[in-house]
Amino acid sequence: MGIFDAFKKEVKREFIARPDEAKDQILYKWPDTNIRMLTQLTVQQDEIALFVKKGKVEGTLEAGTHKLDGASIPFLSALIDKATDGNFLMSELYFISTRQFADLPFGGMIDNVIDPTTNLAVGIRLFGEYAIKVTEAEKLILELVGTKDLAENEQLTDWIKDLLLKEFRETVSDHVSNEKKPILGIASQASEFEALVLPKANEEVKEYGIEFAKLGNVTISLKEADEKTLKQMTRDFAYSKNMDAADAAVKLGMADGLKEGSGAGGDAASAAATGMGISMGMDAMKSKKKADKSDE
Repeated sequence: MGIFDAFKKEVKREFIARPDEAKDQILYKWPDTNIRMLTQLTVQQDEIALFVKKGKVEGTLEAGTHKLDGASIPFLSALIDKATDGNFLMSELYFISTRQFADLPFGGMIDNVIDPTTNLAVGIRLFGEYAIKVTEAEKLILELVGTKDLAENEQLTDWIKDLLLKEFRETVSDHVSNEKKPILGIASQASEFEALVLPKANEEVKEYGIEFAKLGNVTISLKEADEKTLKQMTRDFAYSKNMDAADAAVKLGMADGLKEGSGAGGDAASAAATGMGISMGMDAMKSKKKADKSDE
């Protein structure tokens, strides 16, 4: 280490503040646990500083510039390291932002659910945004950071994303599996799911001193292949219950194919043949229904 680097390190130890690159983080942990006495600590207007030792919050400092002196800040006395003749404090130091963080992204694969109409397993994906705010910094440190070992901001936000996906998974699965609602068209109900999940999610995080202000821009989609298959199967089910509609669809398909004329070559002939085959199948189904009725 050069003389200039050593000087910069010493200056850093004399002045403590959240670095610029961490301004947009909910949680920032100061890297050193040995803090020099009489160091100048700067706490910004939208944050609070917490001193933690052995899993206990020994004290907090609000916005302002503070000189870390045991005489003026009494709780620091419990943090003095006697092995250094009282020149250092032994403590973890956390900066917790108290402002609201908006437009934070979350999302991913929700689950494979069974469509009640077709019994097809369909993969559902969900993406959205959330706004969150720390309401009780001490609870966040003691109940979440301490118990779940989430010392880094990214670990905290990953935990929040997983929690939201879990809540959406349960809500969407209940909508489909228990209420027997069809999956096709589920994307149009995103706002309803937002309204259902928000109070549930807040109930989950209340004990950790954080609160979701809102959920928004939630989009729900199906795997492309699943959606295509589901649409085809739903159409087939609808035709099987309405022979007249099926017959009309077949005839329209045949007519569209024949309109292509000889210029379409094999495609027109194929469409006509397919249409006639389906039509024959429909006729057979009609005959079977009549026979079943006559046997009754």
